[in-house]
Formats: sequence, structure tokens, C-alpha cells
Amino acid sequence: MKRKIYYYRLLWLKHDLPAGLSVFFVALPLCLGIALASGAPLYAGILSGIIGGLVVSIISGSHLSVSGPAAGLTTLVSAAIISLGDYKLFLLSVIVAGLFQLLLGLLKLGTISNYFPSSVIKGMLAAIGIILISKQIPIALGYDRPDFWKSGFLQLFSDEHLFANFRSFNLHIRSGVILISVLSLACLALLQQPFAKRFRIVPPPLLIVVLGITINFLFASCNSAMVLTQSQLVNIPSNIFSEISFPDVSKLFSNLQVWKNGITIGLLATLETLLCVEAIDKLDRHNRITPVNRELIAQGAGNLLCGIFGAIPMTAVVVRGAANADAGARTRLSAFTHGMFLLLAVLAIPFLLRMIPYASLAAILLITGYNLTRPRLFVNMWKLGWKQFLPFILTIIVILCTDLLVGVSIGLLISIYFIVSSNFKVEYKLSRTRQHETDAYYIRLNTNVTFLNKVNLRKTLDRIPPYSILTIDGSDCIFIDYDILEIISAFESKAHDRHIEVHLKGIQKVDIVAVH
Repeated sequence: MKRKIYYYRLLWLKHDLPAGLSVFFVALPLCLGIALASGAPLYAGILSGIIGGLVVSIISGSHLSVSGPAAGLTTLVSAAIISLGDYKLFLLSVIVAGLFQLLLGLLKLGTISNYFPSSVIKGMLAAIGIILISKQIPIALGYDRPDFWKSGFLQLFSDEHLFANFRSFNLHIRSGVILISVLSLACLALLQQPFAKRFRIVPPPLLIVVLGITINFLFASCNSAMVLTQSQLVNIPSNIFSEISFPDVSKLFSNLQVWKNGITIGLLATLETLLCVEAIDKLDRHNRITPVNRELIAQGAGNLLCGIFGAIPMTAVVVRGAANADAGARTRLSAFTHGMFLLLAVLAIPFLLRMIPYASLAAILLITGYNLTRPRLFVNMWKLGWKQFLPFILTIIVILCTDLLVGVSIGLLISIYFIVSSNFKVEYKLSRTRQHETDAYYIRLNTNVTFLNKVNLRKTLDRIPPYSILTIDGSDCIFIDYDILEIISAFESKAHDRHIEVHLKGIQKVDIVAVH
């Protein structure tokens, strides 16, 4: 036992402590920025990150994923807070979301994400990116009036007095905020270029926060008119725990909207989490696989605590998990360590957090939104044909015009229509033979193979033993869903690690790097 404790202490000091510190520097500005974009108190974002680090990491079976507030939930959280009209009521929805995830995990429904077509999921994330960008533009401009898009931007072109409208609009924006936003965006865009990776000494979000604080400090030192006002800086209470809002439990069963929002948040958080852990598992050098049902139980427990203690909902987050893997993390202790650093930050340096400009956070979120809805994504989906592009684009349009739940539902219906119209057929055959003392497996795909076959096909491929030969024959197929091609291409690209010789017949490999 002593030897085991010594081993983990050494592992923590050498790998997980520096990795946890690195993730903390990434997570802190994102926690603040996502709370800002969600229309929630800023401390709610940090509390979500603390719970994700200290609680979820202990329950979860994932070694590298890190949980906290996610950009993908901002649109839904913001709409839920507005529709309920009371943050305490919204916290009840977070509790419902946590209970929903716990139920999914206990019922072993962790494979639910496999039944959502990738085109619909990509459309949902792209719509969230567009909404995120639209909400951060007025903050990046320092616009000081409500309803930027209707009373501000569109008013510029409402009549023939165009120059007068621009002069009036200029009175409500702040040059200091714009300068910080532009420099931050330029810096982030530069750091995303491949050649800049070798020069990254600190995480880009942290660098942007330091840049914003430094520029505003220079404004103040020079008595410049561009110095930011207190309303344009982060507002964190000195004692965060004295400001926490708690849910109004007495209204849990008196408002149907609380349950509707809770189930929707729980479903979206589940999808994001499962997609994230799948992506992070691919970064694990030790090829460890996250138990998805246990992950849902961990996320449900975390969101339950978020609702109880006044935090916004969380998911496993790709940005944090990727930063964790890149920093050399080995165990869950790195995620726990990042939670400890977040807790220490709000206890020890709230005065420093209050120096962060909202413009810096807006710049980080603008890049986050752009990454969710890159133009290249639309081009790639178009190239895949109408059966992929139509559900993708309709999901985006309907979400922007109505809400997320309706948009995803419409996208699913369109995908189901394409399946039925293609004369859906489910079966495929697996046979086994011996070739020169080696096991040879043969999978024949029949007629039409769609995303509904993802779960069974993935299980079949996982059961192929090492040091064997596998032939996947799709020459008789009329239609192979793109999701199936992703699974086969991903398996083929990693088969050599398990010493499996793979032969593909009549199956077109896809670029799995461009997909994720």
C-alpha cells in the first residue's frame, strides 16, 4: 500500500501537477467567459469548473477528460434563464438535468450519442457557434445599450440619414474596448496557425487575459480616455460564497418549463460529454477507454451539485481535455488538481480577477464560436452530398429561428427520411476462417448500412482479436452511411497498433482528421 501511495505521489508531482496547472490557466478565462455568454453570474462559471475538477474527476473513469462549463451549452442556458425569469428557477433545471444524466447512466444508456447522425450534431454545434458569435460582438465593441442587433446595428441602415446614424452609433461604443478586442483576436488567430505552435509558452486564453489587463493598465497609467470603466471589467465578489444563489426547491413541480429546460440541458450535455470523451480517448497514448455509463453518472452527480450550489451546468470539454493530454497528464489527479487551483484562485486572488476586461473574454469566445462553425465545415458537408448537407443546414436554420430542441428534432426527422427512402436494411455478416495458423475474419456489408448500425458494428470491430486478419467487404452495398465510413476508417488507421491486418473492398476511406 505504501509503495502504491509513493508511486501515485511521484506520478502526481512529475506529470499531473504541472498538467493540472496548465489546464487551470486554460480553464479560468473560459469559465468566466462562458458564464458571461450564458447570462449567468460570473462566479457560477468558476463554481462549475471547481465542481467538475473536485467531484466529477473522482467519480469518472476517464483518465484525461476535464469537466467544466461548455461553450456548447451557452445558448441553451441563456435561453433557459430568460424564459424562466429567475436564476433560482433555472438552478432547478440544472438539478433536473443532473438527475436525467444519472438515470441514463444507471440504465446503461451511454451509447445514446451513437444514434444521433453526425450531420445533425455538427449542425447543432455550428448553430451554437453562430449564436455565440452574435452575442459576443456587442461586448467586443463595448456597446452600452440593450438589443444591439435591432436597435443598434440594423438601425444604421433604417433610413437615408446614414452618416448621422453612424455618428450616433459611435457614441455608444468604446475605442478602448475595441482596441483590446482587435488585438486579442489578432493574437488568437496568429496562435492558431501551425507555425506558432512551437512558440506557445503559455495557453492562449491566459495570454489574452494578461494582454487585456496590461493594455488597460497602460490606459490608466497614461490617463487615457480609452481606459475601461468598472462595468467593462469582470465583477467577482470578494467573498464568492456569500453571493451564491440557491435553487427555490418549492417550485420544482409547479413549473413545467423547469422540467422541459432540464431534460433539454441534460440531453445536450450528455451528447457533448460522450462526443468529448470519445475524442479525448483518441489522444490517450496508453489507449485507455472511458466507461461511458460511469461517465454519465459522474456528470449527473456534478450537474446535480451545480444546481444545488448555484453553478451553471457542465460537460466534459474537448479544449480542457486536449490541453490536459498535451501537458502530459497521466491520471485523473490532473483534473482534480485543476479544480483545486480554481478554488484557490477565487479564495486568494479575486482582486486580480476583477482586473480582467470583458473584451478579452469576448475575444476568446468569438474564436471559440468560430471554431464551432468554420467555413471549412460547411464546404466539407456540401461535398458529402445532399444526404449529409440537408440535415446539417436545416438543423442550423431551425435552431436559429426557433430553439435547439426543435432544430435537432427536425434534423433527425430529415435523416430518418433519407434512411427510409434508401430502403434501409440492417444486417451484415461476420465469418471466421483460418489462414496459415492465423485467424481471418470477414465482414460483408449488405445493401444499405446507416448510422443506426454504428453501435453493433463498433462492438463487432472491438471484438476482433489482435494478430488477426480482417476483410471488410462493401462491394454489394448500395449505400454506406458516412458515419459507418468514419468508424471503419478510424479502425483501419489504428489497427496496426493491435497487429490487425485490415483489407477494405468497395469501401471508400474518409479523412477522419477533417471530421473532428
